Amino acid sequence: MASGTLADDIRLKLGILSPAERKVARVLLASYPSSGFETIATLAERAAVSAPTVLRFVNRLGYSGFPDFQAALRAELEDRNASPLSLYEATDDAGSADSAAGLMARSSKLFTAAVAQTLAETPPHDLERAIALLSDRKRRITLAGGRFTHLLAQYLGLHLMQLRDDVRFLPERAVERTAVLAALTRRDVLVIFDYRRYEHDKLALAQLAQEHGGKVIVFTDTWLSPAASHAEVVFPSQVTTPSPYDSLVPTLAIVETVVAGLITAMGNEAREHMKHVEDTAHRIGLV
Repeated sequence: MASGTLADDIRLKLGILSPAERKVARVLLASYPSSGFETIATLAERAAVSAPTVLRFVNRLGYSGFPDFQAALRAELEDRNASPLSLYEATDDAGSADSAAGLMARSSKLFTAAVAQTLAETPPHDLERAIALLSDRKRRITLAGGRFTHLLAQYLGLHLMQLRDDVRFLPERAVERTAVLAALTRRDVLVIFDYRRYEHDKLALAQLAQEHGGKVIVFTDTWLSPAASHAEVVFPSQVTTPSPYDSLVPTLAIVETVVAGLITAMGNEAREHMKHVEDTAHRIGLV
């Protein structure tokens, strides 16, 4: 999982915490991030530990005290909820103009680092599980994106349609969308793209799919969409970019990695399906 959030730091340190400190960690993770704003006494009571244990726990994370820990959490939430406008206004040199060469050099550095970090922090078992779910012909796949990320949902979905049957996009119209969601079953895989300023419906979609026994795959940023708590697989990506808009370049790299894995996993079945699709397209004059 991508680094950079307090929740990730807590998970990484679970192995070095004392049993009592681990109780505090699990209480925090169970209702993160809201639990981090409770009082020391409340956290101690919920975890069935002493107040000094809570203080030792935040010290173990590297904070001088509980106010320091909560300040870091507030800063994280500000980043998590940032909009392009707020990022633009927070950038000192937002109005300055790079030369073309300078912009290219800065973009190259930022995108290269973001893609490399995203791929390096993607657990192989998560990639393997996603490929297994998406290549399973017994499963039906539904894809849903957001304001900008619907483009990536379509990109992945169109590749999937060339490789297998039973792939669809979540409809926009209310009646059709409701019908699709009401018909979710254990054989469904819901693929969600959701990035900061998260869209409320994505959490509901993930909950519905999970309640019906289906599997959920979430593509998100390092702060994690709320839908991630209901997902079987989560792909967090870096979003660093030279503009106030979050970058989707690292996510595209993950999507194309998944597609490459699907082609390998599905083998001749994928090739035969692609051939059938091409033949059909020729017959109706689309190519």
